Amino acid sequence: MTYRETLDWMFARLPMYQQRGASALNAKLETIQQFSAYLGNPHLDFRSIHVAGTNGKGSSSHMLASVLQEAGYKTGLYTSPHLRDFRERIRVNGKVISETYVIDFIARHRDYLEAHSLSFFELTVGMAFEYFSAEKVDIAVIEVGLGGRLDSTNIITPEVSLITNIGMDHMEFLGDTLPKIAREKAGIIKPGVPVVVSESQDEVADVFTEIASERMAPLVFADQQDYPAYTTSLMGNYQKRNIRGVLATLSSLEKFPVQEVDISKGLLKVAENTGLQGRWQTLGEHPRIICDTAHNPDGLELVMKQLLSQEYKSLHMVIGFVKEKPLEKVLPLFPSGAVYYFACPDIPRGLDAQILRQKADAYGLPGESYASVESALQAARKAAAAEDLIFVGGSTFVVAEVV
Repeated sequence: MTYRETLDWMFARLPMYQQRGASALNAKLETIQQFSAYLGNPHLDFRSIHVAGTNGKGSSSHMLASVLQEAGYKTGLYTSPHLRDFRERIRVNGKVISETYVIDFIARHRDYLEAHSLSFFELTVGMAFEYFSAEKVDIAVIEVGLGGRLDSTNIITPEVSLITNIGMDHMEFLGDTLPKIAREKAGIIKPGVPVVVSESQDEVADVFTEIASERMAPLVFADQQDYPAYTTSLMGNYQKRNIRGVLATLSSLEKFPVQEVDISKGLLKVAENTGLQGRWQTLGEHPRIICDTAHNPDGLELVMKQLLSQEYKSLHMVIGFVKEKPLEKVLPLFPSGAVYYFACPDIPRGLDAQILRQKADAYGLPGESYASVESALQAARKAAAAEDLIFVGGSTFVVAEVV
């Protein structure tokens, strides 16, 4: 099969959460454990950092990888979802996995994959771990897909675990309170393995303290520590919170020392070193166009606050969501007085733009619905003056269509 045919086979045969939602999840570890054993347990061949959290885990993972690359370590990076190309999920020193490797992996293991009920995510975790083993990486930064305790990545025993923060997202799987969600994400804490929590939140700090104590895992709340001030190439005021967690994680990484110059260069070259996109990313000027993948209440609140601090004459908002998004929690966060262009991301889970327009109108967010994200952005570009600002977001899948 060609690369395109291989991807078509993967997307067609294997349930993918990003496309199908809850029906694509295997909320258990047995399937990935069996698949890993079949592959020869490649995750035992490399050291790792495990990163979970409601917001910031992607940015933090890329920051960590960038710094470790600057320090001279051959670094694997596994993240999800991808924006444009499946291969974005699996990188070594910033370079995506080759099309040839993806094709060969499916060809070699197709019989097993057809005989077992793997999810798309379980497949990609197995592929990533085998690839990192084959590439003989020094260390890999592994981002949790969803939750932590039952996430397919949770078969690793890392050098350090990082949990960025806890917010209300994926409540249908993780629980309807912050402590319940924290307990699921704390499932990545391993016995005796240091754990860093980027943000100490009153509602959930006790959960982390309790579980870390039970597992005799040294615990650090990064925002309670004193660290030198560093800047990053990643835009967005919210990155300051992520940097503290990254610094605490690097400090806990005893077998992989890094120098201050590595940290400085790594944080300033995140996108260059790792290919990260979609975090307060500028897509154009005159008018200025910014996109951001924030999609849950906590993330959107931070992004909307920063958006309103920008200078512009008029604000144009190109937004879309997935069907299960709690609109009653996210729409009140969006600014009134802007011009809205509602679109449906091109996935089965995408929320119909007409429905979104009707819901948004009830919150004082008037606008028009469009047949696609592309047509919505085109309309915003046509309507905007040079001194205006266009924001694109609401969903990772909306941003994926514009970067």
